[in-house]
Amino acid sequence: MERVWLKEYPKHIGANINESSFSKLNSINDLVKETKKYSNDTAFVNLNSSLTYQEVNEYSNRFSSFLQSELHIQKSSKVAIMLPNLLTFPVTIFGIFKAGGIAVNINPLYKSREIINVLTDSQAETIVVLDKFLPELEPVISKSKIKNIIVCKPTNLLSPIMKIIVGIVLFFKNDKTPNKINYINFSTTIKKRHNTFNEKITRDDIALLQYTGGTTGKSKAAVLTHGNLLSNIEQLHSWVKEEVTYRKETIITALPLYHIFSLTVNLFYFYYIGSKNVLITNPRDLKSFVKTLSKYKFTIITAVNTLFNLLMTSSTFKKIDFTNLKFAIGGGMAVLKTTAIKWKKITGVEITQGYGLTETSPIISVNKISEPFNGTIGLPMPSTDISLRNDNNEEVNIGEEGELCVKGPQVMKEYWNNQTETNKSFTSDGFFKTGDIATINKKGYLTIVDRKKDMIISSGFNVYPNEIEEYVSTHKDVLECGVIGKEDSNRGESIILYVVRLNDAILESDIINYCKEGLTVYKIPKKVIFIKELPKNNVGKILRRKLREL
Repeated sequence: MERVWLKEYPKHIGANINESSFSKLNSINDLVKETKKYSNDTAFVNLNSSLTYQEVNEYSNRFSSFLQSELHIQKSSKVAIMLPNLLTFPVTIFGIFKAGGIAVNINPLYKSREIINVLTDSQAETIVVLDKFLPELEPVISKSKIKNIIVCKPTNLLSPIMKIIVGIVLFFKNDKTPNKINYINFSTTIKKRHNTFNEKITRDDIALLQYTGGTTGKSKAAVLTHGNLLSNIEQLHSWVKEEVTYRKETIITALPLYHIFSLTVNLFYFYYIGSKNVLITNPRDLKSFVKTLSKYKFTIITAVNTLFNLLMTSSTFKKIDFTNLKFAIGGGMAVLKTTAIKWKKITGVEITQGYGLTETSPIISVNKISEPFNGTIGLPMPSTDISLRNDNNEEVNIGEEGELCVKGPQVMKEYWNNQTETNKSFTSDGFFKTGDIATINKKGYLTIVDRKKDMIISSGFNVYPNEIEEYVSTHKDVLECGVIGKEDSNRGESIILYVVRLNDAILESDIINYCKEGLTVYKIPKKVIFIKELPKNNVGKILRRKLREL
């Protein structure tokens, strides 16, 4: 498809990347080296504590050397990370990269059955985990290849006074690390430097195995190289460089860093330009979250529609001085027009909506910064080609609906150890099939109109019906079940579960509680509807369209 969108680009944005200082960077390690000029600046803030760029560099060097000399991590070793937004996260992931390893992000809220799927598939032998989540990890360690467990505590890397305060709070909460398994304290890994060697990392080397939901009920990993990530960072930089100032930005990171959107945008990019990054560990604690926002004169915030709405329910949030706020970026799920209007009224700035996928590092398209909210997902990024295709793989015309297919340097290499899914996800001419149905107008603005796949997007997270159906079907009183997504003004989509039960005494609450035992919180159905029979086609496949009509 002709790049009709280039005419709409602001003057400072070129058609292609690789025209800046980024071209000399071969890995995220090189990007981190570029930040030495910010040594004494504050890099991260969390729980009333902070780390300078120099401290992040030193701690990640120590962590890297421990991985190499003590755990024998080498190039291409897989190291899983199961951490929320704490100061230990950036130190850990930078340390893994410096050791030449591949980071495997795991949602720390995962249940045991979800954790083992990732560990088994990735074959990770080392994991870094917050002590709070050990009870879910412990039962599956023996079923995995994990040899080394590095346990972080919320007090790690905090200031002396905050270590005492947080430690006391945790003591009275009785949050103690289980002693059933042998583990390494994170504090041990950063005590000193060990003998190390420099791994030569290239753009073609794998940086991340980033897991996304699988249509078969099990997660599959997008293989993202250092080149994929650097390309997307450069694409973003070309888009916002006129809006940001090196060493002057304060960004709010409330979205989890294990999510590709937050990882690439909030962590990697804003670290590169010397920003102060305020890490929010628990944005659901609205009172504390808003208190933090009031304390820092933040200039940028990224969020999903759900989080924007949550903030605007706070009367205290509405009283914050937003003078310094430059822009807000919405991603992960569709931003509703009503949300954007309320946000503009309260803060005075627009929500700039973008679109992306785990498989694309993630950004594919974005609107122009501060452009009035228009409901589209914006213009394709520089060096990005798109093609809208029908079911016969034929390109449709401008204004017509077709599956959004994308090609660019940010697009993943493949799915890890899954050639079947890889082949299904790419066209014969190398375009990645997003599974979303879109239109493009004459100016090049893209609009998502439907989803080709059954995937549900709930609060910015991808949820695949098959996984929920597979799990719920293991309940002794369930004959079969079907899952659909229903439009939700807050979450984007709510999960609705239809169940054919074997026992009429079973209640909705019983099914919900069963889901809580084996599914991450955002996969738990909002509503359970009991039904005598599921609508199916002549080969027995559940007709989700019929369920939606119900």
